[in-house]
Formats: sequence, structure tokens, C-alpha cells
Amino acid sequence: MPRVSAAFFLVATLCIVFGMLWGMHMGMRQDFTLAPAHAHLNLVGWVTMALYGTFYALTRESMSARLAWTNFIVSTVGIVVMIPSLALMLATSDLAKYSAPVAVGSVIVFLGLLIFLVSVVRELFRKRA
Repeated sequence: MPRVSAAFFLVATLCIVFGMLWGMHMGMRQDFTLAPAHAHLNLVGWVTMALYGTFYALTRESMSARLAWTNFIVSTVGIVVMIPSLALMLATSDLAKYSAPVAVGSVIVFLGLLIFLVSVVRELFRKRA
């Protein structure tokens, strides 16, 4: 497995561990105010990052390591910015203060997706032996 795939899986696993603990905490308190942030952490953090890692593991021979690591860094930064900002916005209802960081994090996550799209298109159109 390429190191970049392992890095994606590390972040994905950290996200799902935190996401599950967060979900259990919300369930025990019966307070689901932060459920949208919890869902984003699980879907963007766990599912998306694990899928990226899987793709790069499957294409290890033909992937661009530079593009894959760029995807990893951008996607990880996006999650680190978006999820806490979203949680703070939901917890405080302070749209004026947290809308911009949520938007910035969302755009960074989307840029990570676009970088991944480039990797997928590269793989689709690469010359086969």
C-alpha cells in the first residue's frame, strides 16, 4: 500500500473514531444539535478519505504521488477547518462569526474533491500496456 493511502486511512480512522464517540455522546445526552457536524465528519472524514485512500492503493503503479499527496493535504486541511467551524456555528447559532470559516472549509474540501477528480481522469485516460 502506498504511504499516501495509509495517510488517508489514518485520517479516515481518526475521523470515524471521533465521530462515533461524538455520536455516542449526543445519544447519551439526547442532544442532537451538532448532528449535522457529526454527519459531515463521518461522511467527509471517514467515507471520503477512505475512498480516496482506496483509489490510490488500487492505482499505486500509475498514480501521481505529487497529486495524491496534494489531495491528502488539501482534503485534511478542509476537514480540520470545516468540521470545528460547523460545530461552533451550530452550538452558538452565531452565523455571522462562523459562516465564513465553514464556507472556507467547505471550499477547501471541494478543492480536494476536484484534485481527486483530476487523479481519476488521469487514470481513466492513461495509456495501458
